Amino acid sequence: MLKNHGQPIGFMAMIDKEVGAIFLALACHGQGFGRAMMDFAVSRKGVVSLNVFEANTIGRAFYDRYGFRQTGKYLHEGSGQMTLQMAFTPDAG
Repeated sequence: MLKNHGQPIGFMAMIDKEVGAIFLALACHGQGFGRAMMDFAVSRKGVVSLNVFEANTIGRAFYDRYGFRQTGKYLHEGSGQMTLQMAFTPDAG
């Protein structure tokens, strides 16, 4: 859990080397907190991967800026949404 001035503002869930979830309070977007969480995960895991709904423009923009690259695409059966598989390799940048 990420805190700012003692208040929880976000969290990230990892499943081995996969980002299972990353959430950050909307008011804290654009302040480097999301990057800090991802930097922490990458420092511990190296290459990390994730799945993101194609329609999630906010999440996709963040992952693109961070340096994630699309590795696949599939239809998420539970939601009916197209989902992108993405990966980040630290030394590929």
